[in-house]
Amino acid sequence: MQSEGLNGGWGKRGAGIAFSIGAVAVVTGAVYALRPIAPVVSLGVLYVLAVVAVAVVWGLAYAIPVSVGSMLAFNFLFLPPVHTFALRESENWVALVVYLIVGVVVGELATRSRRLARQAVEAETLRQADAVKTAVLHAVSHDLRSPLTAIRAASEGLDSPSVELRAGEREELFGTIRIEVHRLERLVNNLLDLSRLEAGPARRTPELWTVDALLASALEQLGREADRVEIHFAADLGLVRVDGRQLNRVLVNLLENALKFSSPSDPVDVTVEADSGRIAVRVRDRGPGIAEADRERIFDPFERGSNAGSRPSVCRFFGGLSKS
Repeated sequence: MQSEGLNGGWGKRGAGIAFSIGAVAVVTGAVYALRPIAPVVSLGVLYVLAVVAVAVVWGLAYAIPVSVGSMLAFNFLFLPPVHTFALRESENWVALVVYLIVGVVVGELATRSRRLARQAVEAETLRQADAVKTAVLHAVSHDLRSPLTAIRAASEGLDSPSVELRAGEREELFGTIRIEVHRLERLVNNLLDLSRLEAGPARRTPELWTVDALLASALEQLGREADRVEIHFAADLGLVRVDGRQLNRVLVNLLENALKFSSPSDPVDVTVEADSGRIAVRVRDRGPGIAEADRERIFDPFERGSNAGSRPSVCRFFGGLSKS
């Protein structure tokens, strides 16, 4: 590990030195080409461009040597007597000193500008991180409220001494608690996985599944709400090769979202059919719909559309993981 760090440091330093030498060489070529049409002394200011370029890309530590090296190259190659560091005329000394000072000052300003730009990017990154945290809290407060309310109501019903419950009623309340606990667990897992979107590619485990088995598994997790889902299958669909665990999470989130934004009296339609060599599963509810302006934004992590909740981003993420 230490050897790699040293090699990386030397590699970066070598790239900075090569860039600096190249910048001075390019400007030297430009000065040589412009000698016939401009006074040589006035062309020395072009070396400031090399200093600025190096300062912006590599910083002041490289810009100062470039400033000194530029003036030495200018003196040696262009100021009489050429090919020597001696100067015949005193005004050439003044010009060299001025160019050197200008180069250092401009390099410092360019480096400061680069530093301020980097700080602005870091500040924006922190601002976006705070915005994501706020969005997470917003999503959690909305998406967790319903199951928590149901669990509390069921537990209070079981614990109330003033209510006589039959065995079937008690079992129904216990079933409600179990279903909502599973729903809470899925929501928390989804949020944790979404928070790791930038951590790198997740591992896929594609297997052969039938679509009806995938849908049956998803419906089982919906509890009593599954009665509102109407499924329409095409014939002879065959097997699909997908990551069943991740695709199950997609289906559950899609169905829960569709049920949430539909009237309790309206069904949710699921259509399964072959589509250009693939199998398409379409979930259709009878809710208020999603505004045109929100149809891409709702897929951002933790983003909530007014009629979409925070699940679309979950579905897009796990849908990508489920593909073979």
